[in-house]
Amino acid sequence: MNDTAPLWVFGYGSLMWNPGFEPAEQVLARLSGFHRSFCMWSIHHRGSEDEPGLVLALDEADAVCEGVAMRVADEERDRVLEYLRERELVSAAYVEQVHDLELRDGRKVPGLCYVIERDHIQYCGGLELERQAQVIATAVGGRGPNTEYLYNTAQQLNAFKIEDADMDWLVTRVRQLAG
Repeated sequence: MNDTAPLWVFGYGSLMWNPGFEPAEQVLARLSGFHRSFCMWSIHHRGSEDEPGLVLALDEADAVCEGVAMRVADEERDRVLEYLRERELVSAAYVEQVHDLELRDGRKVPGLCYVIERDHIQYCGGLELERQAQVIATAVGGRGPNTEYLYNTAQQLNAFKIEDADMDWLVTRVRQLAG
């Protein structure tokens, strides 16, 4: 990562609605070669080791993930990087990578992305949507219920007018299951 270039961070899940820093600039963006997926067991934030929840990760695929690119203010760079690494790399299930982002306004920028490590024990790609819904409906972790994570992410996607059919299905089904 170039220390002199602006630092952009790609949000596709909770970073969209709870980045933990004030972006200097925020633009809708696309990341090719990955999709947003509930493919990571959460044993800290939205579940426990005994009853894991599910959180989103970027999983490599022949797809495009829509989200938001957030530029970090230059003077905040070191603090934000430290914060993000503490938050996102808590169990080494995510790998910090830089990928080209296509911003909605036509610019292309390198962006910091947190990608699932498929060889990690927390990787659970390929779970059927019904199974995902059952887990999300009941799991609770250190940062609260898994349902809150799902609902906040879906709400932010809707606010950005980003369509995600699987997310919409999960919201409907989890509401049924959670009562």
